[in-house]
Amino acid sequence: MAISTATHHPPKHVLNRAIAASAIGNATEWFDYGIYAYGVSYISAAFFPGDMKQATLFALATFAISFLVRPFGGLFWGPLGDRLGRKTILALTILLMAGATVCIGLIPTHEAIGWWAPALLILLRMVQGFSTGGEYGGAATFMAEYAPDKQRGYCGSFLELGTLGGFSLGALLMLGFSMALDDAAMHAWGWRVPFFLALPMGMVGMYLRSRLKETPVFREAEDVLNERAEPEQKGSVKDVCTGYKGQVLALAGLVVALNVVNYTLLSFSPTYFANQLGLSTQEALIVPIIGMLFMMVFLPFIGRLSDKVGRKPVWWASLIGLFVLAIPMFHLMATGLAGAIAGYAILGLLYAPQLATISATFPAMFPTHVRFAGFAIAYNVSTSLFGGTAPAVNDWLIARTGSNMVPAYYMMAACVVGAWALRHVVETAGHSLRGSEIPGTRASVREVRRLDAQAAGE
Repeated sequence: MAISTATHHPPKHVLNRAIAASAIGNATEWFDYGIYAYGVSYISAAFFPGDMKQATLFALATFAISFLVRPFGGLFWGPLGDRLGRKTILALTILLMAGATVCIGLIPTHEAIGWWAPALLILLRMVQGFSTGGEYGGAATFMAEYAPDKQRGYCGSFLELGTLGGFSLGALLMLGFSMALDDAAMHAWGWRVPFFLALPMGMVGMYLRSRLKETPVFREAEDVLNERAEPEQKGSVKDVCTGYKGQVLALAGLVVALNVVNYTLLSFSPTYFANQLGLSTQEALIVPIIGMLFMMVFLPFIGRLSDKVGRKPVWWASLIGLFVLAIPMFHLMATGLAGAIAGYAILGLLYAPQLATISATFPAMFPTHVRFAGFAIAYNVSTSLFGGTAPAVNDWLIARTGSNMVPAYYMMAACVVGAWALRHVVETAGHSLRGSEIPGTRASVREVRRLDAQAAGE
């Protein structure tokens, strides 16, 4: 059987469709995070009895529960994605994720059905976490394997536009409803409406993904395997954890830095601004939205820059900048609304180099036959421990220590872990993702040349 011509770049309209199909799932995932983070006060009142502070802590803990399930999703979906293909898994995960989000908006209140209300919320958050365990790793892998080698950073940055775009859309909707409706209407039904909009987003994503072929890199790997006399086990958990232990640990370390900063800035900040810095409810919601919209402007430029100078230099700039400026910026944010906007924007700009290059950096750390599984397992285990738990951990530590500088210290510690991991990462900018060797290594370069020669001779 002839090897597919994976060296050819896909037509621009196909590449654009692949970018959109990848980004829409990420946007749906983060749309849910946005409406949950910005509606946490209403969710707390609807599902958790007791005083407001206790109810908020329960709601944040429920937010974290979905992340504790994500590793199981990664263990389940990742190996399947390497065996069955990226496209099949992405079609299933986006439907599960969107469906669970819609169902959260349908849960009766605690007053109506008692403890069944928080139990159903927890169950649906677990379904979301399980589906997300395959969604993000699959979307990033899909994007990376479609993108031209020398434009992978730029193309991948649009996946993260989906992250911030989805979160911002959810946040703006929740904020808009809270401004348009009185408090009684918001508590009665207004907070539920944004959850229902996840359904059309999921259907659009499903439609876009159904119209694309499997990635060229995966199809070439399938052709190579079909030509071999003996079958190769693809994406097994054992293979990932034993054969690629160094890549798993390095990726997990980078994710510690990435997600502690991410969930502190995006998910915890509204609660932090209102409860710790004394901003009004609307001011606490507006500041992160302004910061996220500011970050979105820079993501494609940073992605393109990483194609020219490499992924590691932009990551070093981000980690060092956040470590040095975290405390000064949190002090600045404590001065009032203007200081909060400026401090948040600066922290967001320092974080953007990490966010912009996720889907170019992380999938490239593994060879094709274990790429989905390696990414999904390492990313989701680390995220479950240090990502979704960040809001609850920050809230708990502030209560225990009495210091509103805790989020800055937590971010700095995470950046130290990220710096350790980055030292063990191979630079992959401009390198092909094809083949069964780790991209960026000499063995991978030799294999890609051999595949090109073989394809040219057929």
